[in-house]
Amino acid sequence: MTAKIRVSTDAAPAPAHTFSQGIRKGPFVQVSGQGPVDPKTNEYLFPGDVAAQTTRTLENVKAIVEASGATFDDVVMLRVYLTKREDFSIMNDAYGAFVTANTTSGILPSRTTVFTGLPREEMLVEIDGIAIVD
Repeated sequence: MTAKIRVSTDAAPAPAHTFSQGIRKGPFVQVSGQGPVDPKTNEYLFPGDVAAQTTRTLENVKAIVEASGATFDDVVMLRVYLTKREDFSIMNDAYGAFVTANTTSGILPSRTTVFTGLPREEMLVEIDGIAIVD
């Protein structure tokens, strides 16, 4: 039986005490929901700027994926949570630029986008993901 391993890195924000940054079990990596947080200061960045928040959030997801031993090419699914439907196109442009630049295989991850409330008022976007390591 494959052990469940906590994934942890200083290159992404420290998790709250109730969850891990990520978990790896066998080839599967689940990254917990990330926000636009500076990993050095744990401060929320870019208030009101959906594009910058999307990019910072994806950088945090990527750091956790890499800490698991995977690469961004191993990401098979990303889930994006937005607070406002009006932010979709701005998020989508920033998201597209990031995933295209960081997916060397040319095969982009699957994605779901949901509109919902988020834990912090300054958060406009949260993203989690799944990677599978060969």
